[in-house]
Amino acid sequence: MEKIDIKSLNITELEEKLSELNLPKFRAKQIYLWLRKGVESFDEMSNLPKNLRETLCNIFEIRGVKIKKRLESKVDDTVKYLYELYDGECIESVVMKYHHGYTVCISSQVGCRMGCSFCASGIDGLFRNLTASEMLAQVEMAGKDNSVRISNVVMMGMGEPLDNFENTVRFLKLVSDEQGLNIGLRHISVSTSGVVPKIYSLMETGFPVTLSISLHAPTNEIRDKIMKVNHAYPVEMLLKACRDYTENTRRRISFEYALISGVNDTDECADILAKKLRGMLCHLNLIPANPVKENSFSRPNDNKVHRFCELMKSKGINTTVRRTLGGDIDASCGQLRRKSREEGL
Repeated sequence: MEKIDIKSLNITELEEKLSELNLPKFRAKQIYLWLRKGVESFDEMSNLPKNLRETLCNIFEIRGVKIKKRLESKVDDTVKYLYELYDGECIESVVMKYHHGYTVCISSQVGCRMGCSFCASGIDGLFRNLTASEMLAQVEMAGKDNSVRISNVVMMGMGEPLDNFENTVRFLKLVSDEQGLNIGLRHISVSTSGVVPKIYSLMETGFPVTLSISLHAPTNEIRDKIMKVNHAYPVEMLLKACRDYTENTRRRISFEYALISGVNDTDECADILAKKLRGMLCHLNLIPANPVKENSFSRPNDNKVHRFCELMKSKGINTTVRRTLGGDIDASCGQLRRKSREEGL
């Protein structure tokens, strides 16, 4: 019989499972608090009887992550992890230090099926979804290994969070639980390449998270070439969903825009983009594209990036250029995992 992923259960679900074992309700709270502390085995639950720990071990499993590779940047405080999961699959996560505290960028899937041509995460396709516990474990390990409190989470690592919607919602509830890590939902960003139906589903949850849209192009002609998801949900449909989201939640949307030399970095692109975003409660985050050896894309020079940014600002769009972190340690998603697979590690 397959063991139950206990760390993905909320307190009510855990109480129900233990009730089936004829265990008192208070045991559920004891176990839940241990899980939220990030224990890796039932043996660590020192206030539980030994026979109960053995019973739990036979029925449940605690899914965590093991550090397979750790890279620390020499130019900033960024740390990148290659984690191994219970089934031998690997994912990536990045810890970044900002003036407001520590942020961890986590993965939501092993691989990705979105197939964005500038991203290394989806080159080999989707292997499987991550459970809520496996997402939570990335946050816990980031704090534990660096001896810091993680105050912000961005779901921008490997995978498409809204393509793993149920587990993403479950993770958001667990990570914000006051009895656990207690990271406020306003300090969490959920990124999507533009899965329109799930944007509406996220809106309906009422979670005050920041929605980040991987836009990367102002027209269908350009976006079709670099993002397969655009064939299903074209720019006009995506931006309508974004406007509906901001009007219903009153939360500002962050648009991610990877500047690719000769593809989407022209003055014309800036003009079209500004017209389509004008009047929306949003922020534009420009990202000079990271080179990926599997494609021929390159980043524009600094002058080009600066010009695009200034053009957007002049047209009334709140715009910044993302600070590059961990450039010396392959901190872009998918690169470390793919390199590890090629080397047979």
